Amino acid sequence: MSVPPRTSTTLQNLHRLLPVLLIACQARGNTNRPREFDGTHAFSYVEHQMQFGPRIPSTPAHERCGDWILAQLRSRADSVAVQAFTHVTRHGDTLHLRNFLARFRPAAAERVLFLAHWDTRPHADQSPNLGQQRLPVPGANDGASGVAVLLGVADALKAKPPAVGVDLLFVDGEDYGDFSKDTDDVLIGSRYFAAHQPLGYPPLFAVLFDMVGDKDLRIGYEGNSQAFAPEVVDRVWRTAYDLGYGGYFVPQVESTLIDDHVALQKAGIHAIDVVDFTYPYWHTTEDTIDKVSAASLQIVGDVAVALVR
Repeated sequence: MSVPPRTSTTLQNLHRLLPVLLIACQARGNTNRPREFDGTHAFSYVEHQMQFGPRIPSTPAHERCGDWILAQLRSRADSVAVQAFTHVTRHGDTLHLRNFLARFRPAAAERVLFLAHWDTRPHADQSPNLGQQRLPVPGANDGASGVAVLLGVADALKAKPPAVGVDLLFVDGEDYGDFSKDTDDVLIGSRYFAAHQPLGYPPLFAVLFDMVGDKDLRIGYEGNSQAFAPEVVDRVWRTAYDLGYGGYFVPQVESTLIDDHVALQKAGIHAIDVVDFTYPYWHTTEDTIDKVSAASLQIVGDVAVALVR
């Protein structure tokens, strides 16, 4: 995604002290609510992805991780479709890419779409060290966290079917190129999906989950989301508030991003981006698993599940 992040020194210091306690206090009014999403189990999904190494398109790690995601979905969803395609970059690289679409209640006419990208960036262009900029991004938060939330949602929907049809889309090739120059070499999977939508689309709305595991969780409105689908933004933030998570879903525009939701918006889908863009390790070699927490995944996962109940 484009646009550099803004950081909060106060939040960075707080996460070392009281993240779990703060979450518990925030949700105290909801202690009797059944919890369908398992944040600890979702964190294990981050760990598993990280064991493959960077998931750069057309590498063995990318292939193995894709196979693993596909196996998880086939054991949970009512149906799973694979969109396999190739993309040739402006530099002449041929990328072998796959989108995965897991469907719950596939016959239902009213549907909700959740999505995340599962690839990782080949170059850490935001690392302060010039030498590190040639290295790949590990992608614990930028990639693995969104996938983990969607897999955790799949667990909940397998245990109890949703009130509407739900599609979980795992897009490939989001983070490959230069967002400022190679506009055809980023958001590849979401643009492909937008051009090859299932019969019966568009959905009622779509929510992109990107960088949602940061220990210093702070999710503000994203500018393109608020401009194109304010009613979806309102639904998501109201749900978070009702669950006791108003301190983490901040009702103000804090970033404006070119991300996978924009590709869907251009196809007429009312899509928004749920993203913590205060993350200081974005597109650096420091995007590692110690920056991610089960508590943050729990918050976002609770909101996601509640949206389809």
